[in-house]
Amino acid sequence: MELRVHGVAGAGPSRVLGRPLVHQVAGDRRAGFYRPEDPDATGPGGVVPEAYRWGDLPSGTAGRTLSLVFLLPFMLSNMAVWMRPPGRGSGVPVLCRLLALNLTLVYVLSAAGVALDLFAWRCLGSTGCAAGRGWLGGHPPGPRLAVLALIPVAAIGLVRALSAGTRHPYRSVGPADPAGDRLDSLTGWDRMPVVRRLRAVHVAAGLAVLDLTLLVARGATGVSVATAALSGVAAAVLAAGVALLCATGRLTRASRRTDRLARALCAVAGGLTVVTLAIVALDPAPWPRSAGLPGYDRLVAGLFLTEMALVVGLGTLVLWGHAGRARRPVLRRGLGAPVVGAVAAGLAAALSAEAVYLTAYVLMPGPLPVRPAELMAPAPAYQWAVLSFIVTTTAATVIGGVSTLVTMRRRRRAAAGLVARDFPAAPPRAAGRLRRVERIITRARFTEQLGPLAAAYACLAPVGLAAAVLGAAGVEPVPFAERHLGLPAGIVLAGLAAGSYATAAVVVALVVGGLFAYRTAGFRRYVGVLWDLGTFWPRAAHPFAPPSYAERAVPELADRIGHLTGRHAGVVLTGHSHGSVLLATTVLRLPPEVNRRVALLTHGSPLNRLYARLFPAYLGGDVLRAVGDRVGWRWVNLWRDTDFVGGWVLSGHRTGEPPTVPGPGGRVDRRLRDPEDLLPPAGHTVPPPVVGHWPGESDERFAAAVRELAARLRAADRS
Repeated sequence: MELRVHGVAGAGPSRVLGRPLVHQVAGDRRAGFYRPEDPDATGPGGVVPEAYRWGDLPSGTAGRTLSLVFLLPFMLSNMAVWMRPPGRGSGVPVLCRLLALNLTLVYVLSAAGVALDLFAWRCLGSTGCAAGRGWLGGHPPGPRLAVLALIPVAAIGLVRALSAGTRHPYRSVGPADPAGDRLDSLTGWDRMPVVRRLRAVHVAAGLAVLDLTLLVARGATGVSVATAALSGVAAAVLAAGVALLCATGRLTRASRRTDRLARALCAVAGGLTVVTLAIVALDPAPWPRSAGLPGYDRLVAGLFLTEMALVVGLGTLVLWGHAGRARRPVLRRGLGAPVVGAVAAGLAAALSAEAVYLTAYVLMPGPLPVRPAELMAPAPAYQWAVLSFIVTTTAATVIGGVSTLVTMRRRRRAAAGLVARDFPAAPPRAAGRLRRVERIITRARFTEQLGPLAAAYACLAPVGLAAAVLGAAGVEPVPFAERHLGLPAGIVLAGLAAGSYATAAVVVALVVGGLFAYRTAGFRRYVGVLWDLGTFWPRAAHPFAPPSYAERAVPELADRIGHLTGRHAGVVLTGHSHGSVLLATTVLRLPPEVNRRVALLTHGSPLNRLYARLFPAYLGGDVLRAVGDRVGWRWVNLWRDTDFVGGWVLSGHRTGEPPTVPGPGGRVDRRLRDPEDLLPPAGHTVPPPVVGHWPGESDERFAAAVRELAARLRAADRS
């Protein structure tokens, strides 16, 4: 048998198998196994071909794709916990989980800012804004706040529903524990045990923060016994949630007591919210007079400050723990965790601020973000968040552009050397073709700049921390810039406007990109790399992140491979792009008696080029060698220099060069010249195409590798 697993673009089974007529033999509409209609159809070496189609698992429908877009900050925060450096310390997972919780609280507070601060308090408390707003405009603040507090509660339910995923019959033997080392040490891919607990903690904490927002406002004119008691309970709920997130072993270990504790915490938070809304609505005590909801600005500033402190602490912990390993590549030292955490935090803060700004604009029209009236001025923390976003985004763009230009000459020189070795006797009429191949290789080699770019972006984290400190101090950007920096107010307001428009543009780009990625396979090949990186991993930090497609694909592949090896002499597993990651993960969980009848062929594989660098604790070189050991080193990896995603796995040597690693690992990687030739062969009108990252099942060199692995499996079966 040959079992083919496609990559990011989600090619159809007929294209993967190279047969126009196919039929499904297992699975369902979202993912399944297909074979040619012709029962006598065979592939290279006489193997029977079969394809596994999983492309609809990460996205599926247009609505599902759009929901993934809105969950992007949560997805990034969940990625960070899997990007930690090698080692058994639990500090990085704990900080990642606390950062994920903080993002949920920022989301809840932004919904509270829209519903409670801007609408219930400012707008409905003003005669000019409340005109024509319905019956709420004629009621005191208490009932208005109690009724509109249902909007943040609904917002919590919305992200919970969007991240729920779909039911499927595959369940693993235990939870995926991100505190363990290496991918093969994970005991399972079951999302339910950990996600249930995380979900209960996040829902409870979100409700508790909403309650504190209302109780702080209620107590602005004097703290009563009821508000003091309820505030203490809300603070206790938050503290219990944080303690549970810090107890890594208790959170990830199967325990009915922990399940009951998480459920009880969520139930207490729900009951507390009901009581708080009743107190707020019915308490006859007078409410204070203020421009904004009392205490709301301080809560927002405190969350933003905590968020940036966690990002800086995460980066400090990673760098301090690996200070003596400076020779290792940057990303392999685990720097991806704080960098992706910083991106998630910045994006969440910017989106929250933009929601507040747009609501202010709708309630009282005027140019954004110039305040149409002092009445609708957003909290200083939101203003600093917008400025921080535009500063860091601009700086990152400039750094990326400068890095592209600075490294261009080196990458072009390396590409010219590769092309010269591949085509030493190129005719003069192929000069244009040579230059085109050089340009493609030059662009493809930019992937190696991810490490320096990540390190440069990490240096921008203090900008966000400084902005969070100023927001926490209640300092507004305009007077601060005029007094301490000598900048006119117009420049700062222009920066706020640019930040607001840039954030809106990011939202529009995400939505449009999600739709195009759903409808256009070619576009998804580029956008889907990030998406499949993020949704490959189980939810171990943020329960509202998109569900992992590997939670179904890995056990489903394992079951199918076990079934096929019981009926055939062996199974050649061929995986392209992220399909190779799924197969490598599956190999690590197959029993030894199945692995003895399995061979592995990968092509366009990001196992080393992306996964080993971004996730060094789980897919480092030792894990890749473990994959080779499991299949008895019946493993061939085909790679091309024109590929911007895939590459070599264990040894990056070229044809004719000695391997860079000893033993059987040095025989895994085989470089393919791309294109095969510069000029059209006899009888053809166009030259062979530059394949790059596209699948290569129709390549004769691919067929030769399948024949070789099939022969090795037959030999092993006879012995």
